[in-house]
Amino acid sequence: MIKNIFTTLLLASAVTAYAQQPAAPVPTNSLPTPGAAPVVEQKPAVIPAAPQLAATGFILVDATTGNIVAESNSEQRLPPASLTKMMSSYLVVDEIEKGRITEDAMVNISVKAWKMGGSRMYVKEGTQVPVIDLLRGVIIQSGNDSTVALAEFVSGNEDAFVDLMNQKAAQLGMTNTHFENSTGWPAEGHLTTAKDLAVLARAIINDHPTHYPIHAEKYFFYNNIRQPNRNLLLFRDETVDGLKTGHTDEAGYCLVASSKRENTRFIAVVMGTASENARAAETEKLLAYGFRYFQTTPLYQAGQQVSTSRVWAGKAEEVTLGIPNNIVLTLPKGREQSLQAKMHVNEIIKAPIAVGQELGNLTVELDGQLLVNTPIVALHAVEEAGFFARLIDNLKLFFRNLFS
Repeated sequence: MIKNIFTTLLLASAVTAYAQQPAAPVPTNSLPTPGAAPVVEQKPAVIPAAPQLAATGFILVDATTGNIVAESNSEQRLPPASLTKMMSSYLVVDEIEKGRITEDAMVNISVKAWKMGGSRMYVKEGTQVPVIDLLRGVIIQSGNDSTVALAEFVSGNEDAFVDLMNQKAAQLGMTNTHFENSTGWPAEGHLTTAKDLAVLARAIINDHPTHYPIHAEKYFFYNNIRQPNRNLLLFRDETVDGLKTGHTDEAGYCLVASSKRENTRFIAVVMGTASENARAAETEKLLAYGFRYFQTTPLYQAGQQVSTSRVWAGKAEEVTLGIPNNIVLTLPKGREQSLQAKMHVNEIIKAPIAVGQELGNLTVELDGQLLVNTPIVALHAVEEAGFFARLIDNLKLFFRNLFS
């Protein structure tokens, strides 16, 4: 008898509580972009085609997002010449930053390194040179001798180092790249693409920010010889801070350049031009196009709150919802106010809830094109409520579903 009375009172309490609940809010289908003005209808900007370059292949990439802004023959396999040294320097810096070698470690200069032809740092056989000096010899002077010396120091011999180069290329997703040596000396099968080199350039910039400024140094003085960086854009454009030049008769004149203006950084890869001046001029055209018409636009930061939602059967009545990862886009200039963000959250969310649990998704569109589809997650945990609180909430849900 008492049990039946208690159950009746509990049902009555649940019905009353449900009746007193405010009407369910209409889901918010449009979210403002953080930091932007209210959404304004704008006509799509007219963006001209990328310039045609006097080059065998090229690509322009947003260094932050990886988005391709312009390209031509970007997946054609071509000899990279000394652009190869980008991978060699990447591996050496990786060894330094992981603590496996030090900048001041002394490297023995072998006969093989000393005899290397082409561009040189002019190290002497039988001497010892610090790692950091040899690294500058690779990046600034494009020294074949310094590159081989470092390859032998890291891996024991150049062949073993080249094996590491190919392994790292595969890890980075450089699917059309194969190295035969550490320097870019002409060799059958030693090939890469403009697209793969852009991937490598992004890795150098993003993975090794501490050592990246070496690429912007204009001169290096060693062995009483002062040599300039062969990247002419370092002397012409103060926003350019890297990366590497290359030249052989087979490859032509090549350049991988990076430039940062305000919050936007572009990487330009130009391969197979006719001269040193031509590779600089063609790269300038590509960078000018990118900065004129495009920009890097941060939308959301990892952990940023976008909403809250009702929690059933939990110790807390609400859970904070957010974005798990940074969301950054490459957009035509001035179009950020035309973005349409839509949030889709699970209609019923029940405890327990773990931090990072996916509870919906967020989409962002521009002119009807889907740019982002990312999960919406719980930013904090919600524990399950006690027995009677769970029972009441379950009854509320029962009547909610019954009358909906």
